[in-house]
Amino acid sequence: MSKLSDRRFRKDRFHRQAQAAGYRARAVFKLEEIDRKVGLLRPGARVLDLGCAPGSWLQYAAERVGPGGRLVGIDRAPIDVVLPNLRLLVGDVFEVSREELLGELPAFDAVLSDMAPDTTGIRHVDQIRSEALFERALDLATTTLAHGGTFLAKLFQGPEFQHLVARCRREFSRVKIEKPAGSRAQSIEQYVAAIGFHAP
Repeated sequence: MSKLSDRRFRKDRFHRQAQAAGYRARAVFKLEEIDRKVGLLRPGARVLDLGCAPGSWLQYAAERVGPGGRLVGIDRAPIDVVLPNLRLLVGDVFEVSREELLGELPAFDAVLSDMAPDTTGIRHVDQIRSEALFERALDLATTTLAHGGTFLAKLFQGPEFQHLVARCRREFSRVKIEKPAGSRAQSIEQYVAAIGFHAP
């Protein structure tokens, strides 16, 4: 994508709507659309957001879970978002432990991941990196989710796409593949939404 077309994309209607509503990024509307379709979040839920910068998914989750909910976000760089009942961690998702994420919580009700690799422009390399991030998000979800919990993560379409979706189907009661309106038509990103975790 050229710099000009990239700027146009960033200033599209979703960008303008996010600014008007006070959200930190246009990606919030991807989460909102999928949540509306499949029911990821509920009042009082405990939510983990992996790769939470710049914070728009945390903003939306805070609205959905309300004052009785709890939020945990982790990213490689610190972010300055301030929300009720939010605990922020700075770290690498490949190095963080289950115990660090949970803190004093017994389990999460939802694990979210909008993580994407630092893209190279080489399609198969970007796909492999996306698959690694998705698999790590799924690993963390299956060790921190409560029974019946939900999982949502971004995944680039690649050679392991169906294998990773099949793993989700084994771990959850219902799995849906979504491409929200906020995603570019030419983008290879998809979102895997999994409902009803089968806790051991």
